[in-house]
Amino acid sequence: MARPALAPKPRIGVLCSGHGTNLQAILDAVRSGRLRAQIAIVISDRSDARALERASQAGIEAVFIDPKAHPSRQAFDQALADRLQAAQVKLVCLAGFMRILSPVFVQRFAGRILNVHPALLPAFPGANGIRDALSWGVKVTGVTVHLVDEAVDHGPIVLQEAVPVGPKDTESTVLKKLHAIEHKLFPQAIQLMLDGRIRLDGRCAVIRAKR
Repeated sequence: MARPALAPKPRIGVLCSGHGTNLQAILDAVRSGRLRAQIAIVISDRSDARALERASQAGIEAVFIDPKAHPSRQAFDQALADRLQAAQVKLVCLAGFMRILSPVFVQRFAGRILNVHPALLPAFPGANGIRDALSWGVKVTGVTVHLVDEAVDHGPIVLQEAVPVGPKDTESTVLKKLHAIEHKLFPQAIQLMLDGRIRLDGRCAVIRAKR
């Protein structure tokens, strides 16, 4: 008797600007079965991003979209959104994507964009979360995975985990600690989203119990 066909894995798109360590964590989670998803496309705003190479090596469509080839930020975001929509992605994952997305993009994928940030939001939003935390002399920082809205690092928080900061820590040592947490939390948050286990209550993201 033939086995019933398995349902297709949900398709996700990953946006990166740099080395792609969080992309690699997602790839590893998919390969190990910890994340039931298919990475349909990886897009970067930089042609030299290592993330594109990682995607190509994994047999995933790797696309460079040049911001300078578009007359405005909105036009670039429109092209980005069109490419993701053509790839039929259910969820967009920002894995070190160093551009602020305009309302044009956010509204196209409302409630379906996840970002990972190297600080315990709402503290220290923006591009320099680690540096800002250290300059304030914090004793604890951490990682936040959150839904993206039209403000910077502002959307509902899905997962967080704290990391202690010692007196001898530097940006590089804190980054190393945070990467280990990011690589664990981001795939977990992606799976929660794909499983429909995140419910919004105002600006709070509530995790539903597993059925």
